[in-house]
Amino acid sequence: MTQNNHYANPRAVVLASDADALAAARHIAEQAKAGAVERDQQRIYPLELLNQFTQLGLGSISVPHQFGGAGLSFQTLAEVFRLISASDPSLGQIPQNHFGLIQFILGEGTPQQQQQLLSAVVSGQRLGNGGPEKNSKHTRDVQATIVTTSRGKALTGEKFYSTGALFADILVTTAIDGEQPVMAFIPLPAEGVEIVDDWSGIGQRTTASGTVKLQQVLIDNTLTMPLPASEKPTLRGAVSQLIQAAIDAGIAQGALDEALEFVRSSSRPWVDAGVSRNADDPYILADVGRISTELSAANALLVRAARVLDSIDPRALTAENCAQASIAVAEAKVLTTEIALRASEKLLEWGGSRATLLRHGLDRHWRNARTHTLHDPVRWKTHAIGNFYLNGEHPARHAWI
Repeated sequence: MTQNNHYANPRAVVLASDADALAAARHIAEQAKAGAVERDQQRIYPLELLNQFTQLGLGSISVPHQFGGAGLSFQTLAEVFRLISASDPSLGQIPQNHFGLIQFILGEGTPQQQQQLLSAVVSGQRLGNGGPEKNSKHTRDVQATIVTTSRGKALTGEKFYSTGALFADILVTTAIDGEQPVMAFIPLPAEGVEIVDDWSGIGQRTTASGTVKLQQVLIDNTLTMPLPASEKPTLRGAVSQLIQAAIDAGIAQGALDEALEFVRSSSRPWVDAGVSRNADDPYILADVGRISTELSAANALLVRAARVLDSIDPRALTAENCAQASIAVAEAKVLTTEIALRASEKLLEWGGSRATLLRHGLDRHWRNARTHTLHDPVRWKTHAIGNFYLNGEHPARHAWI
């Protein structure tokens, strides 16, 4: 499927409180459960649910009051993503970059750019990610270019992992303008923009994280922002990673919830267990206890990381407090990665062979966990944590830490 036109949305409401945001998230999460297996197996987009997410005001919960948004806490932001991802982590991942880009605008935009773009978000427009280069050395290797033509400045490039772009009102991508790497904001539809749904990952199947082709796309100079220098203190990475960790925590919760229900209702005990219900198998009881404890620990670190972010005055960012935020989030990410993988694997082990039957769709939890946790390798999280505590080294400043 190729999409050149954005999905129009009715004007969104603005939520008044954390409680309202969490109620809206629970409502969407409940709605998402019913069709989760079918959407995964048939790659059906959760577009109606995504529109609800936007229309109910969840898309602007991190926009400060001064721009008309809800101005809610990072604790609430993380919990919204955790709740929704427990039902459908693809639905959870689609708006993830939207919030990372809000943070980028807050950190790098001029007052005029902030007002224009964040007002659009509050009204119900969605920001979509024109991801890293399709053929590059690494995710920060920017190859797309902006050149001056007779019609004005034009951007050409090809991007991949473009989660959210297919459903966006404003496409956001990086390019080199002269010698300066910039972030360009492109209102959709736009001539020369082709969004191709060629994402074929084994998990997170309905995120549409595919290709964006940009051919001589005219760029509004007032809607480009220089990428920050690597030494500039910023919370963008910590905020993006907090949401990624929340999605993984949601995957773990969804897997555990389905595991418990399947063990109670649909699985048979092992012949040597000497029990009539699989739920009374002593080894499974011990396993459930371990997994539940590990999930509680992961959730606790997720909350702690969000509180660290909430404690930082965005007007007084320093290398030290931004590093502390990134390390707190990295610690949460280590545990949410591990528990998402363990809970989704244990679900199949506890359920036995019948848990692998296609009609149950239980394999989606492991596929989603394995796919999503590859987004930013956890081995580099533990490295950053160790280097911070042992050597006092601050982590790199980018969207993946």
